[in-house]
Amino acid sequence: MLKLKGCFTAIVTPFKGDKVDKEALRRIVRAQLKGGAAGLVPCGSTGEAATLSPEEYLDVIKLVVDEAKGRVPVMPGVGTNCTARSVEMVKKVSGLGVDGLLAIVPYYNKPTQEGMIAHFSAVTRASRLPVVLYNIPGRTGVNMTPATVFALRRKFSSIIGIKEASGNLDQVSEIINILDEDFTVMSGDDSLTLSMMAVGARGVISVVSNIAPAQTAEMCALFLKGEPHEAARIHHNLFPLVKALFAETNPIPVKYAVSLLGLCGDEPRLPLTPLTEPNRAAVKKAMMVAGIL
Repeated sequence: MLKLKGCFTAIVTPFKGDKVDKEALRRIVRAQLKGGAAGLVPCGSTGEAATLSPEEYLDVIKLVVDEAKGRVPVMPGVGTNCTARSVEMVKKVSGLGVDGLLAIVPYYNKPTQEGMIAHFSAVTRASRLPVVLYNIPGRTGVNMTPATVFALRRKFSSIIGIKEASGNLDQVSEIINILDEDFTVMSGDDSLTLSMMAVGARGVISVVSNIAPAQTAEMCALFLKGEPHEAARIHHNLFPLVKALFAETNPIPVKYAVSLLGLCGDEPRLPLTPLTEPNRAAVKKAMMVAGIL
């Protein structure tokens, strides 16, 4: 069973000439393994999954699984704003050797809570793999309530957790209060990871760990073993960098940051465009202050 704990990295998808840069992707995975990431999440929002062709999407996941070689779990992002296409995607991904599925709330359609339950029920039935829900209303336009999370968990024991990126600590607390102990909340907001862990989250599915895997993993590990003050020290060291990485739409800034480490180029795929010059300076400075450059 997939164990959600510590730092899972939502990895970027590197492009070169508008094609997936496979060698760069291998370098990125190797850097994450060396840095101590507990898991890898390809093809999420940070991985620009919405812009990948179906063939590119599957190729990225296959490559990450191949490079990880079972050393850490691989949990790709799945889901679209069409339930039938999401189910088809889940069926294809489930045969690639992945360890779990990160399933986002359908975006743009703004489904009701009843619609979310029906959607995630169909997605979960399509695979025997563990499913982690992904709530990010800033991207999807609608919030999944704690009651909906509870209803889904009650229907499916294979729904094992949620990546919570609502930015609402009250909501995080409510989910943890009403769900069973085997259900795991993971932070979806780097700036709130420590605060969420203080109320019961067990880690983060992180953007900043693309460039600071060791620090992010250590912060989570320190908190989980009862050293919150040391964890807070790392949080405060990384905090200006986290803010800089969200000065423009994710993953524009983090791609530039990864390029500064020499792992890949900074090319996003349209409609995203490269980071503006003022924010390049801010990201570079924040990386230097955090001791990453």
